Amino acid sequence: MIKAVKLVFMGTPLFAVPSLEALIKAGYDVSAVVTRQDKPRGRGLSVVQSPVKEAALKHDIAVLEPLSMRDEAFHETLRSISPDIIAVVAYGKILPPSILELPRKGCINLHASLLPKYRGAAPINWAIINGEKTTGVSTMLMDKGMDTGPMLLKEETAIGEDETADNLGRRLSEIGSRLLAETIKRVLEGSVTPVPQDERDASYAPILKKEDGRIDWKNDARLVKCLMRGVTPWPGAHTGWRESLLKIHSGLVIDADTGEAPGTITGLSKDGIEVACGRGTFVITGLQPENRKKITAAEFIQGYRIVKGERFC
Repeated sequence: MIKAVKLVFMGTPLFAVPSLEALIKAGYDVSAVVTRQDKPRGRGLSVVQSPVKEAALKHDIAVLEPLSMRDEAFHETLRSISPDIIAVVAYGKILPPSILELPRKGCINLHASLLPKYRGAAPINWAIINGEKTTGVSTMLMDKGMDTGPMLLKEETAIGEDETADNLGRRLSEIGSRLLAETIKRVLEGSVTPVPQDERDASYAPILKKEDGRIDWKNDARLVKCLMRGVTPWPGAHTGWRESLLKIHSGLVIDADTGEAPGTITGLSKDGIEVACGRGTFVITGLQPENRKKITAAEFIQGYRIVKGERFC
């Protein structure tokens, strides 16, 4: 009986919410949700609950917010629940062996890549930034490493040509929620065999830093567009201009080379700002001057008197 199966769910961001909802809908006894502590955000520093906490409270599920994964009171609570499975989706903390060994059927993690590729904190972003055509979601039995545990199931999907990290993340969260529910069902049935990851294929996706959004115009124009998509919504693609920063929100690629130095503005029109790249041309169609609102390239050209031959850096 599904009702007799006790689960603890660990997760924090919006990406994890569909997975929690899928397990509740499937009829599992989600005995507790573990999430990161409430954080002050915004100019007023008002305290904001994590999306997973909000979802749990709507379903009257107990919420645990431990400061540390090694907190003894937290461990005692988990032991008292005696979960059959701990499901982990973008929780954001490393689980110690004492927790990994606690559930009868193990800790099952949903990860937003086709493991062993793109282990780490930002797999969706880096897959787009690096120009991948496909990605997917994977489930695995967790071990003490960073996304290194034996694989259970995976599902592949194409990355849309204009898909941003934000859009792809929402789509993968839905795909992943179904895969996690299927994985748990098959683990309980004993109809799935864990398979070790091939370390030869492993790659990493570290957490994004603000500087990762800086455009290198020496790159192929297609990779400039990939960067812009991969760092949306944060930290955003940006470039230097006249001792200030411009955020680049939208653009398109032209295959033609101009022979100009990368970053040089080679054309200005109502259609956009043409910028020479290491290969090809990137046409900026939407941007945001520092400390200003988003505007179209045409509005920027008219308002800021940009001229051909100037360079972004």
